Amino acid sequence: MNNAFQIQGGKKLKGEIIPQGAKNEALQIISAVLLTGEKMTISNIPDIQDVNKLIELLGDMGVEVNRISRDTATFEAKEIDQDFFNSEAFKTKGGGLRGSIMILGPLLARFGSASIPKPGGDKIGRRRLDTHFLGFEKLGARFDFNPENGFYNVDASNLQGTYILLDEASVTGTANIVMAAVLAKGTTTIYNAACEPYLQQLCKMLNRMGAKISGIGSNLLTIEGVTELGGTEHRMLPDMIEIGSFIGLAAMTGSEITIKDVHYDELGMIPDVFKRLGIKLERRGDDIYIPSQDHYEIDTFIDGSLLTVADSPWPGFTPDLLSIVLVVATQAKGSVLIHQKMFESRLFFVDKLLDMGANIILCDPHRATVIGLDKQIQLRGISMTSPDIRAGVSLLIAALSAQGQSTIYNIEQIERGYQNIDDRLRALGADIKRV
Repeated sequence: MNNAFQIQGGKKLKGEIIPQGAKNEALQIISAVLLTGEKMTISNIPDIQDVNKLIELLGDMGVEVNRISRDTATFEAKEIDQDFFNSEAFKTKGGGLRGSIMILGPLLARFGSASIPKPGGDKIGRRRLDTHFLGFEKLGARFDFNPENGFYNVDASNLQGTYILLDEASVTGTANIVMAAVLAKGTTTIYNAACEPYLQQLCKMLNRMGAKISGIGSNLLTIEGVTELGGTEHRMLPDMIEIGSFIGLAAMTGSEITIKDVHYDELGMIPDVFKRLGIKLERRGDDIYIPSQDHYEIDTFIDGSLLTVADSPWPGFTPDLLSIVLVVATQAKGSVLIHQKMFESRLFFVDKLLDMGANIILCDPHRATVIGLDKQIQLRGISMTSPDIRAGVSLLIAALSAQGQSTIYNIEQIERGYQNIDDRLRALGADIKRV
């Protein structure tokens, strides 16, 4: 089956690693090719399951997809097969793919109607899609849920610009509403908009296609509707979650690692949070160099109280890296409170770390206090199953630093988000194989 990783831990790694393109950006950018009939060239596409499935879905709809190289493709959405959206094939493929919700905004904007199956996805708590639907409704779309086939049919034949105050600063929700609004009549204002780098990338690309979006990078976007958009070229940012994961990996294993081409200025506070855990890292041009460290000590707040690391919407710290911070803290000197505000089951992998010998108090579903072992006691290798993408990589990092052998099952969860992760780690000297 080869659906498990077997890891011999405790080895120091060394070398350079290049982060893949950003998964979260890719799902938005690749959906946006539906907004024009002209040719779009997208590069730095991560070669991972969620993204490949979305590209396959576009092909099934009638988009002409040409892979120029491993990470670059052209897309031409001249003819779209509208009947496909009511087919069983779409229900099967679209229903199992969380990113498929992202095609809704572009389809509504360009064709005035769409159908989507009720979405599924990751087990990280209730990820609501209300933000998307409420935004579309404010623009004038009408939703009709058909309980017999489980599809939402949406009529958006007359989208009108309007004022929208989002109930939460959802990245995918903002992206979807922006894509619908660029071709709506009149001006749309989105307040409490997400402003993650991925979203800034999307808005900049849409502007190159002929959209009129202002306020990019802030939480107040103004979009003047245009009648049509043209083709363009776009290169994805590197994945900041991978970059953070590799910083954590270097610290846990005491390795000297250089992370290449990180677009440092787009990383927000990620480097600073890892520095607060005591990790030495330096910027070298657009690379991050992490020296081999036998110890790292967690900062306290200025008054001496316990450091808290919490997630919040950008430019705050991303929730996707909290599990990495938690794992890295287990081998630091000092203590830290991890507060996961956005999702209620992202900390449920802590039991595996306890089995490995970590010192963690799970306060409630949202908070965990980590008492660092200061590398005095190594974690022990164990057998475990990965509950979701981010926890999977955190457990992988724990296993690489642990004494003895670990086996991680359910690795397809990891592979949904990280391309060829085992090959790339082996290139640094990790002892990891598929079993």
